[in-house]
Amino acid sequence: MDVRSLRYAVTLAEELHFGRAAQRHYISAQPFGRCIQRLEQELGLTLFERTSRRVVLTPAGERVIAQARSILAAVDALPETPHPQRADDGVVTVGVLGFGLAERWPEFVDLLGAGLTGCTFAYRDLDLVDQYDAIRLQHVDAGIIQYTGPVDGLAFEPVLSVPRVAVVPARSPYADADHLTPADVADAPWIPVAAGDPGLATWAGPAAQATRGIAGLRNPAGIPTAVSMTGHLAVHAAAAARFYPHPDVRFVPLAGPACEIAIATRENDNRPATQAIRRAARLLTTLPKA
Repeated sequence: MDVRSLRYAVTLAEELHFGRAAQRHYISAQPFGRCIQRLEQELGLTLFERTSRRVVLTPAGERVIAQARSILAAVDALPETPHPQRADDGVVTVGVLGFGLAERWPEFVDLLGAGLTGCTFAYRDLDLVDQYDAIRLQHVDAGIIQYTGPVDGLAFEPVLSVPRVAVVPARSPYADADHLTPADVADAPWIPVAAGDPGLATWAGPAAQATRGIAGLRNPAGIPTAVSMTGHLAVHAAAAARFYPHPDVRFVPLAGPACEIAIATRENDNRPATQAIRRAARLLTTLPKA
């Protein structure tokens, strides 16, 4: 589970209404509800009793919410993570999920350099579960993440849209397809992929549903190897074919929403370096693609 799941559960315990609780986190009720369901699956407990008229905490829910409040209080009381490399020192620490900005990274660096002289970059690997919390907890100055909707406390600058693909074994009947739909692969076995955010779970579809409460694959770079080893399918972005090629898998276009890449920063972070990152991201979208 992640910190966001606990925050959602505490908010629902306060509101006892899915719609109002979801609004407080700027997401719709449906993905909010799925996040609560996944938390209950992970804990093996029913935290909330739902009826058509009301939502109430179960005795187990009361215990978990009390613990969650203690955990969140400790998290929120943490001082800023000590870091020898901060943007104020001329080093921008960037967390990157998967292939990041792909081939557009050099253009972004050029644009950033024009607005922020003398900066260098420190790299931190992000995964599908911690991509947002790493930014909010100040482990990185900015993150190149997969955007699936608003997240409380973060500001996003969309920069890249990449079509969705199915990663399939080269020997599977799907490998020679020109295009697949969810119906085409509805009965296929899927690699369980971790989805810390409800929007990401919606995008991943059957790959996120395949977790059924168990730990899923967190790193996008590992998906092709997992597909090759298991013979199961996975969802990825089309750029994975260039950045994570594998001789035993094929990347087949899959109908559904594109993978949206954005640069995320903390909403209340207005340091010059952070503002330069946001400006560079906005300018990048105005440049023609090579």
